Amino acid sequence: MVVLAVGDVVGSGGCGFLREHLPALKKLYGVDVTIVNGENSADGNGITPGSAQHIFTSGADVITTGNHVYRRRELHDMLEENPFLLRPANYPARDPGHGWCVVDTGRVQVCVVNLMGTVFLDSLDNPFYAADAILKEIERTVGKAVILVDFHAEATSEKRALGFYLDGRVSAVYGTHTHVQTADEEILSKQTGYITDIGMTGPVRSILGVEPHLVLERYLTKMPVRFANAGAPYQLSGVIFDIDHFTQKTNFVKRVQIK
Repeated sequence: MVVLAVGDVVGSGGCGFLREHLPALKKLYGVDVTIVNGENSADGNGITPGSAQHIFTSGADVITTGNHVYRRRELHDMLEENPFLLRPANYPARDPGHGWCVVDTGRVQVCVVNLMGTVFLDSLDNPFYAADAILKEIERTVGKAVILVDFHAEATSEKRALGFYLDGRVSAVYGTHTHVQTADEEILSKQTGYITDIGMTGPVRSILGVEPHLVLERYLTKMPVRFANAGAPYQLSGVIFDIDHFTQKTNFVKRVQIK
């Protein structure tokens, strides 16, 4: 089976580019399940019910998020009501939403797990122990399943560490958050697919989606600056995992990027 994971969608421009290109991309690779990180999909940061619905109707089966998931309070009810709109599982249990879900494709169950790193980010529960607990729960409630982990984290070392920690225990681990696609896609020794960061779906001529002159002003003056998303041209970045649904192991990993 084929799983497509799409990198952090930025603003309405990124949402529009996703809708324009995602259907053809899914058809080209025969995609069975599509996962999109949407935590920056609202203009001005965060994710709203409107931007989440736009991503779903553009072809996503699951939306993952990260450190901006709770920035818009109007999303909280949707996080509770929609099991396929995820927030990082290692946030406090009392917080709105769910950290993992199950997509039933008919022939195989696909579990999507959303975790967040703690290096240079919020001090949340240890993502390694959180992964252990979720895998036990999946084994107890779902049984055999293809399992993919979106690890929303800053540090390359933490992302690679989780990849090795989960090697052979999940089908694939991929990173989000830094908005820059890395060229280290591989299959680890126990056939878990891995890539440090799948990149961004948003404005090409930007600094992580933001107008460059605004970021430069912040660096040069150290003064508060209100960021705004850059405009066209746009790109879509992501990764394809081809997974054997009998063994739940990854056969190959392929980066994708459309500009």
